[in-house]
Amino acid sequence: MAAKEKTLEDLFHETLKDIYYAEKKILRTLPKLAKGAHSKELKAAFEKHADETEGQVERLEKVFELIDKAPRGKTCPAIDGLAEEGAEVLQEFKTSDALDAGLLAGAQAVEHYEISRYGTLIAWAEQLGMREAASLLRETLAEEKKTDAALTRLAESSLNRMAA
Repeated sequence: MAAKEKTLEDLFHETLKDIYYAEKKILRTLPKLAKGAHSKELKAAFEKHADETEGQVERLEKVFELIDKAPRGKTCPAIDGLAEEGAEVLQEFKTSDALDAGLLAGAQAVEHYEISRYGTLIAWAEQLGMREAASLLRETLAEEKKTDAALTRLAESSLNRMAA
């Protein structure tokens, strides 16, 4: 029997599982970053994003429901690598003035990964006529962009200077 040809719907589902895994991993990582950060502002940014991420996971679960699939992640080597880099920065720069700049840079790398994934999922959802899914994903994309912008402001206003 011939294997069923993969479709854009299959690709959408696989990518949804990828970002679901990523968001769950981020939820486990953010408290560690907040605990390790020196700057009160960076700690607060990590804590705020952890709260937002919980809502993002809930939205992803709604998208899974809309496509009649169980919410299940699949290992995302990209996010695992970014989390590993963050752990290395925490360890290697623990007592350095550059710690927060390194943590912030890692957090922005994660945000950029998420922004690219959500943008792609939105485009595919629209192509597939999944209006409600696209709307939920758009809401999360807006939060991710807002977080990235807030991290940029924090880096430019103080953390990069403190690191120098």
